[in-house]
Amino acid sequence: MYDFGKDLAALGILPGDTVLMHSSMKALGTDETPESFLNALCEYLGEKGTLLLPALTYSNVGEDQPLFSVRETEPCIGLLPRVFVKMQGVVRSMHPTHSCAAKGYRALEMTSRHHLDKTPVGENSPFRILADVDGKILMVGDINDHCTFMHGMEEIGNAPYCLNKHTTRYILEDYDGTRREVHLYGHDFKDIAEQKYSRFENILSFPHIRRGVICKADCTLISASALREAAVEKLKEDKFYFVNKK
Repeated sequence: MYDFGKDLAALGILPGDTVLMHSSMKALGTDETPESFLNALCEYLGEKGTLLLPALTYSNVGEDQPLFSVRETEPCIGLLPRVFVKMQGVVRSMHPTHSCAAKGYRALEMTSRHHLDKTPVGENSPFRILADVDGKILMVGDINDHCTFMHGMEEIGNAPYCLNKHTTRYILEDYDGTRREVHLYGHDFKDIAEQKYSRFENILSFPHIRRGVICKADCTLISASALREAAVEKLKEDKFYFVNKK
């Protein structure tokens, strides 16, 4: 089996860390299965560590199909999240479009309050809590423009393109099958040509941002608290800094 731990250590990830991973399995260029890669990450992080993956469902849950089942609704954003949500010991936050899956020491702490938010990446979402627990963001592959954490920064910074002005009706189904109706605000990017979250590379420096390789994938590791501080300040200067307008 490939020694992923060697690459993780060289990148700056430590046992006991809380890590939110955005990932491209293809970019790794390995014959390892998704399960073996995810298990290797969890084993490296150890009993005090936590691994989180976005488990977004924005393309398969909406006005026409409002039901979100925390057990059954499949993520729409890639192979690793689809595999991760089904693994033993993984828990998932309760949000119809922007849930997050977690395994490890802080898993319940990170995921249990998301249902309290009225927006996708509100103060109770795992993406926002990550900065409060000194977590790290791991981008595996050339995917820095796709960083869900940054939606939370847009919400904090009141980016004018960020949220819809009206709510959408959803039905949430919990682990025990209990259902309830909610009305939540969604993200609104119809006036945006491109999301350019990779511009966080311009506002962070070492050691808050590090670059390395896992297997064959170019990777970026970011301090969530440092990115929160820098991104919110940048949005005060320019509300559209992290996007290209149409």
